[in-house]
Amino acid sequence: MAKRSVLFLLLAVALLTGLGITMLASTSYFTKAGRGEEYVTVWNQVRWIGIAFTACIITAMIDYNLWYRWRWYLLGTAIFGLLLCYESHVAILLDYKPFIAARVNGAARWIDVASFRIQPSEFAKIALIIAMSAWFVKYENLERTLKHGFILPGLILGFIVALIGGEVDLGNAAVAAVVGAGIMFVAGTRTRYLAVIIGSGIIALISGILLAPNRFERVMAITHLEKVKDGIGLQQWVSWLAFGSGGMNGRGLGEGRMKLSYLPEAHTDFIFPMVGEELGLWGVLGTVAAFILLLFAGMCISSYAPNRFGKLLGFGLTFLLSLEALLNMGVTTALLPNKGLPLPFVSYGGSSLLATMLAVGVLINIHRQGVHLTWDQLPVIRRKRRWTPEL
Repeated sequence: MAKRSVLFLLLAVALLTGLGITMLASTSYFTKAGRGEEYVTVWNQVRWIGIAFTACIITAMIDYNLWYRWRWYLLGTAIFGLLLCYESHVAILLDYKPFIAARVNGAARWIDVASFRIQPSEFAKIALIIAMSAWFVKYENLERTLKHGFILPGLILGFIVALIGGEVDLGNAAVAAVVGAGIMFVAGTRTRYLAVIIGSGIIALISGILLAPNRFERVMAITHLEKVKDGIGLQQWVSWLAFGSGGMNGRGLGEGRMKLSYLPEAHTDFIFPMVGEELGLWGVLGTVAAFILLLFAGMCISSYAPNRFGKLLGFGLTFLLSLEALLNMGVTTALLPNKGLPLPFVSYGGSSLLATMLAVGVLINIHRQGVHLTWDQLPVIRRKRRWTPEL
């Protein structure tokens, strides 16, 4: 099974990417960018797919152990990218037009590079996973200590989460915090230390919600969605209608009605309801099955990695992709408060697609170097093949 796990991973990615292009072709004409020119967003996404696919091939060819050596450079670059987003805050204070940062709907998450708009937090999450995985390789025998197993890695995690949250991006900040805590748990950090991180994260999240009235309203909206369907709960209410309209078999590809200016962001964060409306319950279940397949394949790849760094890195990347999918589905079905998180591989957006394909490329490389053995051989060989990359 381990030898075929990469095939299941590629199958899931291909199905989800194909679904994304198909649904984008169905919805793009009715987006603000698509008016007057058919499939403009589709061609933009195809361009990003080409870039992302190339990046995936490159990372699949690079020995993943090199990321261990480059961890601090990658994390430093990610921090620099996050800090560039704060130019929009400075621009407001000093009253000038930002040179590189871009603010959309009150959030300062993007920077404009040439003709591309990049969201640095998407890549910062991957850099964080690499840094956290490498940390628990270097201090493998100290993961249960207070200093090296909790305080120092917790400071790294908290700093990145704070930078992302300061961009008014609580969704990605929460994702980064949960993934980082997940790596600490798998690496062997004491449970009572993790309880402190979880508690601090919950307090920080609640504080961020309370300090931003709009986000507090979003949290409260899911408890009485019908009462706020004309205001803060519009997207999730129309999303409900889209799922209900699709029924079991769907209205047919291209026949969805909620994309006709009824559902905002139907091609990005809320593309999943369009799957439900046009492809029905079977389309929804197929999408969920593809992500489950991706989760299964990624965890299988990480479990057969030849060293501790590969195991932690593979786990972190797989956990990231699966968690983002779960949160997007939770938001679009109104089980979670509305937050701008894309559906990996499916939603329109270059930064998200490029980051996810980079993660897939790393998983492919881990699989290429994996230990593919029978169950009776595995316990013996694992002890012989245990290896820590050189500093």
